Amino acid sequence: ARMVLTWDRVRECFVSVLCCRYCREHGRFSPEGFRYEDRPTIVHLTPKIDPIKPVLPQEPKPESKPFTPLPNQESKPITPLPKPEGPPDQAVLEFVETDIRGRYVVVGPIEVDGSALQVLTVNGIDLCLTENGKQHRTSQFELMIREKHAQLVVRRGQPFQIDITLNRGYDPTKDAVSFVFTVTEAEKPNYGMGTLVAVPLLAKANEDEEGWTAVLERSSENVISIMIKPAATCIVGKWKMDIDTKLKHDGALNFSYKGDIYVLFNPWCKKDQVYLKDEEQRKEYVLADSGLIYRGSYNRIRPCVWKFAQFEKDILDCSLYLTTKVGKVRHSSCHDPVMICRALSAAVNSPDDNGAIMGNWTAEFDGGTPPTKWVGSMKILQKFYKNKKPVKYGQCWVFGGVLTTVCRALGIPSRTITTYSSAHDTQNSLTVDYFVGENGEVMEELNSDSIWNFHVWNEVWLARPDLAPGDYDGWNVIDATPQELSDDMYRCGPAPVKAVKNGEVLKHYDAAFVYAEVNADKVFWRYTGPTQPLKLLRKDVHDIGKLISTKAVGSWDREDLTHLYKYPEKSEEERQSMLKALKQSESIFSRYYLNEDFNDIKFDFKLRDDIVIGSPFSVVVTMVNRNRSKDYSISIILRVDTVLYTGEVQDPVKKDKFERIIKAGTEEDVKLDVSYDEYAKRLVDQCAFNIACLATVEDTSYEYFAQDDFRVRKPDIKIKIEGTPTHCQEFTATASFTNPLPVQLKKGQFMIEGPGLKEQLKIKFDNNIPPNGEAKATFKLTPPFPGRSTIAAKFVSKELDDVDGYSYFIVQEKPPPNGDSNGLSNNVPT
Repeated sequence: ARMVLTWDRVRECFVSVLCCRYCREHGRFSPEGFRYEDRPTIVHLTPKIDPIKPVLPQEPKPESKPFTPLPNQESKPITPLPKPEGPPDQAVLEFVETDIRGRYVVVGPIEVDGSALQVLTVNGIDLCLTENGKQHRTSQFELMIREKHAQLVVRRGQPFQIDITLNRGYDPTKDAVSFVFTVTEAEKPNYGMGTLVAVPLLAKANEDEEGWTAVLERSSENVISIMIKPAATCIVGKWKMDIDTKLKHDGALNFSYKGDIYVLFNPWCKKDQVYLKDEEQRKEYVLADSGLIYRGSYNRIRPCVWKFAQFEKDILDCSLYLTTKVGKVRHSSCHDPVMICRALSAAVNSPDDNGAIMGNWTAEFDGGTPPTKWVGSMKILQKFYKNKKPVKYGQCWVFGGVLTTVCRALGIPSRTITTYSSAHDTQNSLTVDYFVGENGEVMEELNSDSIWNFHVWNEVWLARPDLAPGDYDGWNVIDATPQELSDDMYRCGPAPVKAVKNGEVLKHYDAAFVYAEVNADKVFWRYTGPTQPLKLLRKDVHDIGKLISTKAVGSWDREDLTHLYKYPEKSEEERQSMLKALKQSESIFSRYYLNEDFNDIKFDFKLRDDIVIGSPFSVVVTMVNRNRSKDYSISIILRVDTVLYTGEVQDPVKKDKFERIIKAGTEEDVKLDVSYDEYAKRLVDQCAFNIACLATVEDTSYEYFAQDDFRVRKPDIKIKIEGTPTHCQEFTATASFTNPLPVQLKKGQFMIEGPGLKEQLKIKFDNNIPPNGEAKATFKLTPPFPGRSTIAAKFVSKELDDVDGYSYFIVQEKPPPNGDSNGLSNNVPT
């Protein structure tokens, strides 16, 4: 394509940078009347001077498109470009674009006035990936270290450096340089919406400047170093960069960098809404790419390793896709972490918007991957980003792990939280009601509420200017597990943890639901028929919201966060918090119960703890007659049922009824023994059981009911590392465990995730693993970065699955060739 530009016209159009950019982006008239036809991109002009044979101007093009006026401008017909009065002195220039690295690709000739040859021309750009990656803690992003088409990833509110090579030296007395940044995916970049920003090059920075700045750091010959600082409140996402150069009295050119520049939230910047003061917390909650998610039950906590993998291929792009395309956050609102976190809590699940993960809480996982087989987020998000369809299947810890990955990738401090005995209060009554039949069974058909053995959600660190300024800054709960609708979508939060603790359940967003998850009362009712009144059996006011847990900062221990959500039990603060919540609750009867007064018989319901799968276990109830003169006859029903971790009872395992006479002042035990053969075929996900006791004291109206959660423990995989792991050097590791079952394990397979693996490593066993036999696999890894690292292993077979283990270690810096180690490499995160 050839076109003739009369530089008098070009010069007029570039008088105003803003007008020039608006006209060029939208193909409209400048106030001077010049039109950029069909939005051509004038990029980089490399002169090829031909003084002998000037090129004559061409005839004007035929009639152009209908004219769309600028705001506040009257519509008028298009005026074709006038013919010049005579053939001006011109030169033939090459019209070139840049590839992703800033190199030049010729796309066709363009003819311009020879006077433009004195304008600064950009010959190349160095994005200083190594130095910027180190300063912005982004050097581990795959985008930054890929061999081809590497992209710059920086954090807002902090300067990044670019070096520009020009066709001649930069003279600030004659040359004007400005940078124009536009949000890559914005259909109509706009200054008012923050999706288009013009930044002039200045000699000195204004320390109080709140917006974008570009400052000349140094100049030598034909290379200038620029420090560009995105505003601490700018839009988070992908940006395009253009460089406009002009002589102050003559001519102008434009260079478009064809790659994207990724701008993230910045917890290191005090002016950023996600600023986090503590450096160790920033390392843990932003930079750590692996961690622990706690599962199991309150009486048998199970730490499970999870590879967040926020720096891996496609993860950052997928996180931005979830924000704007799935979460529907407008580009102009992508500066606000509150809006982004709320949107992500919906985008990670799939019921409303075909988000990243499809939930499944049944025992059937045909057509997908059982939730217990996932080891980390990488494979899930890469698969979703490739196919743009929900990945099957997930449960709460999978949603929590993936949401942590997405938040950390975007620069939002995030941690994964587990609450044991977590209530799901569907009626916002602050109670969870259970109805018990005559055989001690929980009647699922009558229960709308539930108590999950554990539930996983997320916390994100945010300032909350939308609430009382400063009062609710800090950790906020978000939850991607689709449980209840919030504003017509399955999402939850962000709810300030401070508001939850103080019972301020009307604070945005969804504080009431979170409050009930950790504070509701558990109430058991005796059901004897649809026409019979319900009888209160017992109420437990301290059984909900136990052992709220997350991985500790800088270690692999468990940190208990219960005190951040709840005041100490029976304290004055706890009572005031509950009263405040009740006044705002929808049910005015949420705290009215019947009372029972029988205290002669004390019941104690026990279970032997720490049972490894394959072993038998026993359920025991102890009865003590406190009356020194009266005997009591008692009928006891003990039962064991399998149960999903969501509290939904599945198949009965064993039930027995006992009759006992408890003499005055004596004590007696009743025991129900359960063998492996009795429970093996009925096991469901995570090997969880519900144990229950219903006891009736004859000649009284008193009935005792108690239930508890229990799980048999699976073995842990032990990982052994040979030698000292060193940066860019291969090392050997071994994963192993002993088969605890009295049967062989068939079709066994290890799944490994570790440093240097671009995809999950699968190691299959050709032979069966006998009872008490060892399953062992050896593999090799090459860590790409020094510093903290983790190996995660999972084992599955036909008879035994969800066996896992992990090892954390330090990867040493590779010594330099001369053996003189003088510091860390540029890729070490700081």
